[in-house]
Amino acid sequence: MFRKNYPLLTISSEIELPYNYSLGKYGGRLVTELKQNGRIVGIKCPKCDHVYVPPRRVCGRCFIEMDEFVEVSNRGILQSFTVVYFSFLDPETGKKRPVPYGYGRIKLDGADSEFLHFLEESDFKKLKIGVTVEAVYNENRVGSFKDIKYFKKVEDGDPS
Repeated sequence: MFRKNYPLLTISSEIELPYNYSLGKYGGRLVTELKQNGRIVGIKCPKCDHVYVPPRRVCGRCFIEMDEFVEVSNRGILQSFTVVYFSFLDPETGKKRPVPYGYGRIKLDGADSEFLHFLEESDFKKLKIGVTVEAVYNENRVGSFKDIKYFKKVEDGDPS
């Protein structure tokens, strides 16, 4: 039975929730390549040749273990995107992420899966599905997915 007239107790406080997580062998290889060589690697299924970025241990199609790492392009096609207006605490820095920011699903040339990452552009009117985007790397890389600063739109005729 529910009793009425109980006071509502509200507690307000700040807590710190530090955590560590392991990327494992596969994710670790990707961030090592990002940091040391400024390149993106995926993993290729020996049965169906599907290339996954980020790499993972088992092929989602064939259900067999994969171990062949392959380099994929820093360029790809923007498959979908969103512009985020809600700030959150970045778990790597502990600081609020400035808003707005673009976030997209990118099918990198040479990969069969899609890679999710930040976009340089944050004006949804200037973003378009199907445009070519290219990874822009941070100058000081630390071995993190954020070693890719963002993906920028490649202008038509841009040979880089």
